[in-house]
Amino acid sequence: MENRFIKYLIMAFVVLAHSVSASADSIPSGFSLPLDWRVGIEASPALVPQTNSYLKGINRNDKSINRSFSGAIRADFSFSPYSRYGMLYRGAYQGVGLSVRTFFANELLGTPISAYVYQGAPIAHFGSKLWLGYEWEFGAAFGWKHYNKDDPDENAAVSTSVTAHMGVSLKLHYRLARRWQMSLGVGATHFSNGNTSQPNAGVNSLGASIGLAYLLNEPDDVRIVDGGLEAVADRPEWFYDIIAYGAWRKRIVSIYDSPTLCSGRFGVAGLQFAPMRKFNRWLSAGVSLDMQYDESAGLDKYWVDGSSGDNVKFYRPPFSKQISVGLSAHAEFTMPIFAINAGLGYDMLNPEGEKRLYQMLTLKTFVSDRLFLNVGYRLGDFKEPQNLMLGIGVRL
Repeated sequence: MENRFIKYLIMAFVVLAHSVSASADSIPSGFSLPLDWRVGIEASPALVPQTNSYLKGINRNDKSINRSFSGAIRADFSFSPYSRYGMLYRGAYQGVGLSVRTFFANELLGTPISAYVYQGAPIAHFGSKLWLGYEWEFGAAFGWKHYNKDDPDENAAVSTSVTAHMGVSLKLHYRLARRWQMSLGVGATHFSNGNTSQPNAGVNSLGASIGLAYLLNEPDDVRIVDGGLEAVADRPEWFYDIIAYGAWRKRIVSIYDSPTLCSGRFGVAGLQFAPMRKFNRWLSAGVSLDMQYDESAGLDKYWVDGSSGDNVKFYRPPFSKQISVGLSAHAEFTMPIFAINAGLGYDMLNPEGEKRLYQMLTLKTFVSDRLFLNVGYRLGDFKEPQNLMLGIGVRL
């Protein structure tokens, strides 16, 4: 009873402070009030599309790999309904998970363990106990049995012991009791090393999930709506993102029309300047000037005649021959802490032989209102892996 009374006092204070100052700054920020925590477990049976020959059965066991099963433990939190984030993003949650996955072929793929962050939010409510929401996951998967150049029968689908873990799903959530929730979902997961090593065919899964979660805090059904706060958050405005990133990658070159994997790894560095227009608290769009240096670009013409195989060599191309400059259009979805950005671009200047049309998908993690970490991936022509985009950005 005391907790309920205190919460209503906080609510009254928030409303009073807002009415007196007429400013959204008077409302407590997301982390200034206690967070609402929950812990849970989840099981996910799935099908594995046979997108490469290794999964189809061209492996040392002549075994087709077409299914998987994973189990996870998870912990997440929502912001207090009396805080700024709690009012603006009602029902949103974010947390960390740890999962173990089997493909029923341990000797071929291993049994990877994934550590990831995730975030979800309601899309539609069906009464007070049932709601439909989305969820994404991003992290790393450890413990793959991977390709070994000394044993060509080893895994050609995954060439590193660690890969990225990316997932997206739709989930129905149902409140079983005051502190218990159940979820049923459908989703997809992708594992890839981001072209940091070859081969990089990757592994995907499509499946279902069932989960059970327990709320550690006494749940509060009260939802505060502050029209002034929402009006400020939804007010259109311009902002400017400056991002610097780097990565490493592998490169396959063509010598006498024969694909050859270059030994070693090559550095990549990039810089982006993106004016963006915010339409409301969730959606923004804009353009970006993208500049990238790729140490492996344009190598074909600089091949050292006579070198081949693991000893293939190249003269170093001029710096100007390995620079690309392009323009891209971007859309961004913003939630507390995280923003997901998708871009489609075209290189006006690019190294000879490179794809001009490129795509980017990035996750921004805000460590302050203006500073964020940037983790992304760049493709060419929607299919050719190019490089990761690991860096830092500032919002002006």
